[in-house]
Amino acid sequence: MEILLLVVAMIVVGVIMSFIAGFIWKERNPDEVRRDYIASIITAVVVGFMSWFIIPMLGFSDTLKYISAATEPAGSALIVLWIIRKAKK
Repeated sequence: MEILLLVVAMIVVGVIMSFIAGFIWKERNPDEVRRDYIASIITAVVVGFMSWFIIPMLGFSDTLKYISAATEPAGSALIVLWIIRKAKK
């Protein structure tokens, strides 16, 4: 059940970050908007899983696991969207 909640939370984070990215970079093309949503959701889920499982394996506390699972996917999604825009130019 914990994994399902993690996936749902990371999907929500990915959607929110792609919505915010639309305001930052002002993309209006539907293909680019769709690409932003897909890229940020995938990034948020992958980084969320990495934070959730790797942090405890390294011996850090559960508090750090929760903090990193809450913050890293959001920042990573924005960084990936920025890299996609730079690579496109």
